[in-house]
Amino acid sequence: MVRTQLSVNLNKVALVRNSREGNAPDPVRLGRIALEAGAAGLTVHPRPDERHIRRSDLAPLKALVDSFPGRELNIEGNPFENLMPIIREIRPHQVTFVPDATDQKTSDHGFYLDDEDVRKQLRPVIEEAKKLGCRVSLFVDPEPDFIKYVKELGADRIELYTEAYAIAAETEIVEDVIVPYADCAQIASELGIGVNAGHDLSLTNVGQLLRECKHIQEVSIGQAFTAEALEYGFAETVRRYNQIFDEIAGA
Repeated sequence: MVRTQLSVNLNKVALVRNSREGNAPDPVRLGRIALEAGAAGLTVHPRPDERHIRRSDLAPLKALVDSFPGRELNIEGNPFENLMPIIREIRPHQVTFVPDATDQKTSDHGFYLDDEDVRKQLRPVIEEAKKLGCRVSLFVDPEPDFIKYVKELGADRIELYTEAYAIAAETEIVEDVIVPYADCAQIASELGIGVNAGHDLSLTNVGQLLRECKHIQEVSIGQAFTAEALEYGFAETVRRYNQIFDEIAGA
């Protein structure tokens, strides 16, 4: 059983900031609070329209994370839109490639890795990101047959798209829905591929996912984290996630 790490996604903090003039709430300041409270890293997804995280946020966030030895900055995005120039400039610890379109509200599917054309497109950007010193993760649906292609492409990790699990959590169908997630995590582990997870995870549902999928190394949480932080505070929300992760790792 690995001890899962928390990467706090700051997009919704930036979205609130962007609703008015000025820089409050400041994503860098909230990122520092998260790291001081024990978050393993920070995640951002800078979209082309800059509706939340802006290009100008990235260098200060990288400098912040670098001031905490052992912590990581994860930058998500579509490598065929605006992402690669950002990766070349910032060189985050991890890059997560996500196939979102510019008009999507949020990511809603992973790469269809059984499509040879998709793999041909991904291969050079994966190679470039790795040469820049980044760990590369691919956002994927819970399709066990896709995992072999991740190995073939040379990516280091997958990020399991967990919306279907989150919808099913605490319902009578959750046991069936979680099976392909566990299968993907197991196959990835056997192939030497790391496993991340993210999308609609929360304090109430993350525990069951981690107990059933024993190889998840990192979860990236933003929407629920921000909502929970309004109730508990930013630092306390980090502590509550870490408490869950500690209990599961020690079980």
